[in-house]
Amino acid sequence: MAALTRLSLVFSAAPPPSSQRHKCGCVALSISLPLARKLPDSSTFSSRRSSSFSVPSQFRNNKGFRRARVVSASTAGLPPSTVLVTGAGGRTGQIVYRKLKERSDQFVARGLVRTEESKEKIGAAEDVFVGDIKDAGSIVPAIQGIDALIILTSAVPKMKPGFDPSKGERPEFYFEDGAYPEQVDWIGQKNQIDAAKAAGVKQIVLVGSMGGTDPNNPLNSIGNGNILVWKRKAEQYLADSGIPYTIIRAGGLQDKEGGIRELLVGKDDELLQTETRTIARADVAEVCIQALQFEEAKFKAFDLSSKPEGTGTPTKDLKALFSQITTRF
Repeated sequence: MAALTRLSLVFSAAPPPSSQRHKCGCVALSISLPLARKLPDSSTFSSRRSSSFSVPSQFRNNKGFRRARVVSASTAGLPPSTVLVTGAGGRTGQIVYRKLKERSDQFVARGLVRTEESKEKIGAAEDVFVGDIKDAGSIVPAIQGIDALIILTSAVPKMKPGFDPSKGERPEFYFEDGAYPEQVDWIGQKNQIDAAKAAGVKQIVLVGSMGGTDPNNPLNSIGNGNILVWKRKAEQYLADSGIPYTIIRAGGLQDKEGGIRELLVGKDDELLQTETRTIARADVAEVCIQALQFEEAKFKAFDLSSKPEGTGTPTKDLKALFSQITTRF
């Protein structure tokens, strides 16, 4: 039997090669594909309190994109903020949830997952709630009493069986019933935003994907789901909600160590025209948490990727990064 390996999705003109299973999980797509040989799995994450950042591929031209370097806001004397991470069972969600738990002097962490199995996977703590984001009532207990919400839920397609890469075949994908992008990325995210607004939540960080400005982006054809269309609709709904928000449109997500690369921000998918179109999940997780600590991150929307390791200066000052962003949507 061919070995299973996970490939992170890198945006390109051609349809993406990969994606992964959905467990109320991460944003940006990745799948498990059987390959002739196993690729190395580099899912290592920084445990340092600074930040986390990563990416491969040759750096081409970053002219016009902002660079930044990561510094935490001082929280001395302030009570910890209660933060709910939805999609906490996904690969990016787990990192955010863990980082929040590690910073107990600053945050009281909560997680929301879709199944008891996902709850067990992340430790089965009492602060992890089980609920279905498509059922508005089921997520209310998790949202009551929180100060901030980090949304990391996303529909993720599954690969149809019978794919044989040795024959040069292209994989085909589908979404399970009840897990289509319209249901998860639009209705499910709308339910979260509505519940957060009713509960008086002070800030929402929403992680989406680059590519939403192009209706013909290959990701929209996967499983006939129009996933970026529905993500964009949820982002607009959040921006119109009146709740302070930060919308992070991440590039292709990678399971690599964070905090060791220079971050790049852009707008309107300009970064997709360069070769710096990917970012470590750990970096996205750190940006999510830092966005809760700086006023400069509120009412901002931006694309996020990073330079290859070994080029540029690792980002350390996220306040400077957020300050340079001017786009509200």
